[in-house]
Amino acid sequence: MRYAILIPDGAADRPHPAIDGKTALEAADIPNMNRLAREGRLGLAETVPAGMKPGSDVANLSVLGYDPADVYTGRAPLEAASMGLTLEEGEAVFRANTVTVEDGMMKDYSAGHITTPESHAIVSRLAKDLGIGGVKLHPGIQYRHACIISGVADEIPGRTPPHDITGKAVDEHHPQGRHAAIIEEIEKRSRELLPAYEENIRRVSEGKNPVTQLWLWGGGVMPSLRKFSELYGIKGGLISAVDLLKGIAVLAGLEVIDVPGATGYYDTNYKGKGEAALECLSRSDFVAIHVEAPDEAGHNGDLENKIKALENIDRHILGPLLEEADRSGDIRILCLPDHPTPIEIRTHSSDPVPFALWGPGLEKSSGAAFTEKAAVGKERVKATKLVGMLTAK
Repeated sequence: MRYAILIPDGAADRPHPAIDGKTALEAADIPNMNRLAREGRLGLAETVPAGMKPGSDVANLSVLGYDPADVYTGRAPLEAASMGLTLEEGEAVFRANTVTVEDGMMKDYSAGHITTPESHAIVSRLAKDLGIGGVKLHPGIQYRHACIISGVADEIPGRTPPHDITGKAVDEHHPQGRHAAIIEEIEKRSRELLPAYEENIRRVSEGKNPVTQLWLWGGGVMPSLRKFSELYGIKGGLISAVDLLKGIAVLAGLEVIDVPGATGYYDTNYKGKGEAALECLSRSDFVAIHVEAPDEAGHNGDLENKIKALENIDRHILGPLLEEADRSGDIRILCLPDHPTPIEIRTHSSDPVPFALWGPGLEKSSGAAFTEKAAVGKERVKATKLVGMLTAK
């Protein structure tokens, strides 16, 4: 048997008045996801353990069968693992967003979804110019970078993620804890340096949001995960455009599969991800396919592009996967969002998400469609159990 997990990040939502009280999943043309629900096992999954914040880090660990309560140390360490970064004694690593703060408000958590080449140029220069001892800045993908700070591992400063406060005053969200001052110093220095960088000057002249500062959050020390193959007896790979998922894959011993044109945004290479998933299954037991686009649309309050992203995932990734499953008869599929990113609140929520398990030998509990409403009244499980359910003999 071969196994696939499809994760449309942030796909679950709440009823929206602009589409007659439907959710994005209800409004989208997603015949393949709906087929999984009709022919398979539909239910609700709890991806965020009680007392934990509904981040993609916690939720995706759950989806891949790891209990965040046991292994989670912060978001940034997972991303750092993808970047090949290591930590010395006493060091912690933080996510460093390139953001746009204007008139004291968080205008844009991604600085206009800045491209990787532009942000690399800015962050690489900033890394040389900061001049703060014990601080190492490393460029990542698009607006997502890493900052390693020495001497703070004993008490990690807490911080609100910038995508949670779009349009809100930043002064209400200072870092907290005994080592908060170093975070404040790094961000203050970035505010002083960034306006003079030619890349920022050009962005302003082109009407784009400039990078006005770094925003550090999600700090932690490096976690330790058991290998996926040890836990479930299968080997394979993970496809994603974002460092967070790639880092989980590295720590779990899964192959990181890069797809040309995969951006982590609306314009990602859906077709290429579908082709890469089939190629992975041609030589291994397992593939996980993560698509960030619906989550980004949720954060942007962009209902139209959330629906389009779901339709592209259904058509270009799940469609070919189902064709191969029909041909071969030996593929099981699990499909679920990691968490909701409702359009109305533009951030993550802890609401349970619909899941569908489909394939030979699996129990069936048919649902009307792959939607939040159709899953209500069906079984409700902790997401950490789903990989075991998928691979059960």
